[in-house]
Amino acid sequence: MGFTCGIVGLPNVGKSTLFNALTRSAVPASNYPFCTIDPNVGVVPMPDERLAKLAQLVPTEKVVPTVMQFVDIAGLVKGASQGEGLGNQFLGHIAEVEAIAHVVRCFEDPQVVHLSGPVDPKRDIEVIETELAIRDLEVVASSISRLEKTAKSGDKKAAAALEVLKELTRPLDAGIPARTTVQGLPPAAQEIVRPLNLLTAKPVLYVANVGEKEMAEESAPSKAIREIAAKEGAQVVLICASMEAQIAALESEEERSEYMQAMNLKEPGLNRLIRAGYELLSLITFFTVGPKEDRAWTIRRGATAQEAAGKIHSDMARGFIRAEVIGFEDFVASGSEAAAKEKGKLRLEGKEYIVQDGDLMHFRFSV
Repeated sequence: MGFTCGIVGLPNVGKSTLFNALTRSAVPASNYPFCTIDPNVGVVPMPDERLAKLAQLVPTEKVVPTVMQFVDIAGLVKGASQGEGLGNQFLGHIAEVEAIAHVVRCFEDPQVVHLSGPVDPKRDIEVIETELAIRDLEVVASSISRLEKTAKSGDKKAAAALEVLKELTRPLDAGIPARTTVQGLPPAAQEIVRPLNLLTAKPVLYVANVGEKEMAEESAPSKAIREIAAKEGAQVVLICASMEAQIAALESEEERSEYMQAMNLKEPGLNRLIRAGYELLSLITFFTVGPKEDRAWTIRRGATAQEAAGKIHSDMARGFIRAEVIGFEDFVASGSEAAAKEKGKLRLEGKEYIVQDGDLMHFRFSV
């Protein structure tokens, strides 16, 4: 499915409003059209001013942004791990995404009933985390049961894995998400846990869905979310989903700009959310430019030049010879590839070169 971020939360917290705003706001290049894969999966272009700048310097037939997929996962309720509210199905959807955007309600609105009573972010976050942890405990318990049988026969590998999972059970039982625990494990232990695809091991960012007034002055509920996030080392994105829906519904860029100016917004909050999701997944962008296409490509942070080449085509990776690389700032300062080359800013790199965010790359290969 590609790089996916699931939008998760309790019912009536603004998830679908946010998702609909994301999908309506998409204005990608003509050859990479926004699409809804099914009613709850949307492909959204990554807002990146660098691509527009490159298109000015390198006129081209097509400009292709990189994209992220967002999945609107139906509202979880207390008891979801026991099947309440079709919970097992929705927990299964969370298992399929790579990261979680946890939308938490911070706004008061008598027209939108909160199922759990008054606005209380701490309570709401705990409900979701508890349901995910219960599911994870079931998965770990099932694995422990299988490993115990194998370990009894003298299998040392199974015995070692058994100890790792038992250590993981204690914090999960105490409500501590696996992502907090797994980070401190040695690499070999992390490899034992990874195939379990634990829900609480997935990276999380919190989306504080606030009212319009709270966009200017942070409220107590959103501050409570920041405190929770700080303990986990997680990001918080403040968004007014209803305002984002209004921005997305405006047809022209001029209307959107006027509305944001009136609301004292530099850019749509959705842009911050998309970038935060990108960062959460440890993604970076490299560029290829030319008369036919100026394009942004997504790779994991730490990827090599050969892996980046394979993102374009498997033949490029298989027959990799070298990469010609110019840093984005160097390219812009020079104004063209030829000028960058004259200034000594074009580098020849081998297949083990670690690609940097913003690199302009041209791959030489032979198959």
